[in-house]
Amino acid sequence: MEKIRILQLGSEDWNGVYTLPEDAELHYEENLQQNPSKPYDLVFLDRTPRKEEIPFLHQAAKAYTLFATDHVAQNEETDWLLCSRKGRYINQSDIQEFLLSEARNYFPKPYGEKFDLLKLAVSRDFKGSIRWDGNYRVCLGGDFGDELHQIVFWRNNIPVFQGQCIDLWLEYKKDPGIRIALTATQFVRGTISEIQQKWEFSEEELDQVVRMDNQMPEGAVFLSLSAMGKGELQIIALHDRYSRRGHGHFLPGGDRYVTSEREEVFCYFDPGDLKPPLNVYFSGYKTLEGFEGYRMMRKLGCPFLLVAEARLEGGCFYMGSEEYEEMIRSAILGYMQELGFTSDQVIFSGLSMGTFGALYYGCDIRPHALLLGKPLANIGTVAAGERLLRPGGFPTSLDVLKYLHGSADMKAVKKLDARFWDKFDTADWGRSKFIVSYMMEDDYDATAYADLLKHLHSDGVQVYGKGIHGRHNDDTQAIVNWFVSQYEKILDEDFSRKAET
Repeated sequence: MEKIRILQLGSEDWNGVYTLPEDAELHYEENLQQNPSKPYDLVFLDRTPRKEEIPFLHQAAKAYTLFATDHVAQNEETDWLLCSRKGRYINQSDIQEFLLSEARNYFPKPYGEKFDLLKLAVSRDFKGSIRWDGNYRVCLGGDFGDELHQIVFWRNNIPVFQGQCIDLWLEYKKDPGIRIALTATQFVRGTISEIQQKWEFSEEELDQVVRMDNQMPEGAVFLSLSAMGKGELQIIALHDRYSRRGHGHFLPGGDRYVTSEREEVFCYFDPGDLKPPLNVYFSGYKTLEGFEGYRMMRKLGCPFLLVAEARLEGGCFYMGSEEYEEMIRSAILGYMQELGFTSDQVIFSGLSMGTFGALYYGCDIRPHALLLGKPLANIGTVAAGERLLRPGGFPTSLDVLKYLHGSADMKAVKKLDARFWDKFDTADWGRSKFIVSYMMEDDYDATAYADLLKHLHSDGVQVYGKGIHGRHNDDTQAIVNWFVSQYEKILDEDFSRKAET
């Protein structure tokens, strides 16, 4: 695994003072005179930085990874740096313990995935009903017995390395008369019969994310779900993610929000230089769980917010129950309030599925600008295209349609399309700019750009469009290049700031 890179600024090299974990390397600087080639995973200040070092430290440290010791004095420059990087003070007496116990949680490469629902196996002993609901869930109904015993298991074992911690999150629904428990069994490496250790998680423990903290040698882990009682049990998804043991989800400082129905959304907030605008970026469809666009947004130098979700196969276009949508709205408004920014100091953006999130929640916030690459607005129409226009191209769209409107017929298609436009048409876009790059032969939502123009009736709204030949996924790089160039342009022209290099 890639080593954790630590930067230490001070008058004494910690390599000769503290013991480092094997998976970390410490780079000592007595004087910092230039930007690093890439940000460090952890940064420690062991003396008060000089004014000319502040910009270099700002580039060297990622948000939530900066620590200052007792030797660092509080002044205007240091306070700004700690605020902009979400930094914290650490007692000198705690440094050794932190390096040995906590530094491991700042590993550079996050990872998260969902177990393939089609690899879920139902116990042969179960005699009740079994119904597969697309790629969304498996519904089991009947008598599960009077004692907990295995009812389903996942065929794909996952590797867990020594010293690694894995977060598990189970999405499910059940009748009150059923009880469940999750079991994780780790085998000795190279075998499928010799058990090394087990983790047992009760139903009460599964109300929260549970962890497999492995201090044993590397070994594959097999996961199964036990049940007892009578009624219906819906198994929706099992997620596994590299854990930071409470230091953030996916990225250090990453926030997780969850509804009463166990549905998640993730936000990563970086205060940047604390100056407007706040750039909000919605992740696109992705089966690999986590945030999208981190490097792109960080390079712009502004405060930014990454929003991501992990429902269905690769996302559900940020739509859901009233509780779910209110959770996202409140989160965005909360980060705006932390910065003290108003809606005209915010930019919403996204690519493909992310454009829908930007448009949908843009109706609530009405930001200064919306930057959209390969826009999708008619999600019902996207699903309808799966039959003849794009067979097998995006089957998840059918799961989205059925999940949100309970059916996959044309009535549901029209309802889902109207769900967006009814909201869009009630918003006042008079102070907003729409900057859109679209595929001219888009096979997902061919009319999205034209429909946006048709529905924008507000006085003062501005629209900039660029069409690129091809279907939805034919020339993503051209879309991204224009997307970034327009971001830099609007930052320069509307906020008098240049993107950082």
